[in-house]
Amino acid sequence: MKAIISSLVILFVLLQFKLWFGEGSVMDVWQLKDAIAKQQATNAQLKERNQALIAEVNDLKQGLDAIEERARSELGMIKKGETFYQVVE
Repeated sequence: MKAIISSLVILFVLLQFKLWFGEGSVMDVWQLKDAIAKQQATNAQLKERNQALIAEVNDLKQGLDAIEERARSELGMIKKGETFYQVVE
């Protein structure tokens, strides 16, 4: 009887060791869940950025207002007949 109980205890300890520290263990699952959460956050940020870029591309394709706005803000261009004023503080 003692041999059976000892065998069962040893088997239980071995199974517990594999559960907590072996391949596919609980720790591995926790690490994978953490990695998945981080990747999902990164994907969400990239998805937002992509949607903003798509909106900007569509805006540039559809109207001259967006092109004009970019020319004014990024290139410092003005329309014909306008007067440019620069205020220096």
